[in-house]
Amino acid sequence: MPEQETPSTETPNEETPQTPPEGETPKGDGADSTEEKPAEETVPPEVLRKKLTDANAEAANYRTKLRETEAKFSNAKTLEEFEAATGELRGQIEALERQILLNNVAAKYELPPSLAKRLEGTTEAELEADAKELQKLVVPAAPESLSGGLTPDDGEEFDPVKAARAARKRRF
Repeated sequence: MPEQETPSTETPNEETPQTPPEGETPKGDGADSTEEKPAEETVPPEVLRKKLTDANAEAANYRTKLRETEAKFSNAKTLEEFEAATGELRGQIEALERQILLNNVAAKYELPPSLAKRLEGTTEAELEADAKELQKLVVPAAPESLSGGLTPDDGEEFDPVKAARAARKRRF
């Protein structure tokens, strides 16, 4: 049974002219889409290079940890050796999870990183209660200066009639 086509409002031979957004060149039928500009032209190459080297260093660190772990597991012949290797990894995982939890709670209550280490508790609720207590002791940083413009007591008396007359004189 042949499929039925639904009628469309556009005919295939008609093309609707479209203006490209500001800053882009008009495109043809879409075949030459290789000349698109990269989205991050404003980022300096030094910043990108530093991010790339940091990411490469982190990846290298993970590769060395993977090799060490593979060596531990390949040397494990008995169940006890295998459990000892996995126990060590579990300890590292728990320490990292605790550090993440401490950092999240400290960020939530706007505590400095030096106080995040001093939070006490095993559960998130206990850590949040301790963070609330520490937050009371931390003095928020004072803004640089909230003053701007004129001070309320300049010593001059303001006369609105004189100000209006002076404004009219300046207009003409």
